[in-house]
Amino acid sequence: MSDLKAAKDGRSVVAEHLTAFNEHDTDRLLAGFASDAVWATGQLVVRGRAGLVELFGEELWKLGPSLTVLSLVSDRRVVAAELREELTVDERQLRFNIAVFFYVSGGLIHQAKVYREGTADID
Repeated sequence: MSDLKAAKDGRSVVAEHLTAFNEHDTDRLLAGFASDAVWATGQLVVRGRAGLVELFGEELWKLGPSLTVLSLVSDRRVVAAELREELTVDERQLRFNIAVFFYVSGGLIHQAKVYREGTADID
């Protein structure tokens, strides 16, 4: 295939996403999304590149977030990930278990839905 991204399955796309997230590499992370991707966390729904740039920007990285994979189940296009998220808010270290369902096509994430233990809102 001439397009290497098209050859990637969902699991490898999500693995790259998680690595870029943990390295706080916004450009690399955004490269894994379709231009019209939808990201939903709790009440927050972000659509398209501009929203993703804001979501995965400097304000997020200031919280020092990291994700640890607890389990990952996939077929070629759908990936279900159970993750432990750690971040710091107002000098408090927070940990959440989250489930994320990624929908991947053509080597890109087209949709992701995040379910966080407790509440999805971080105050």
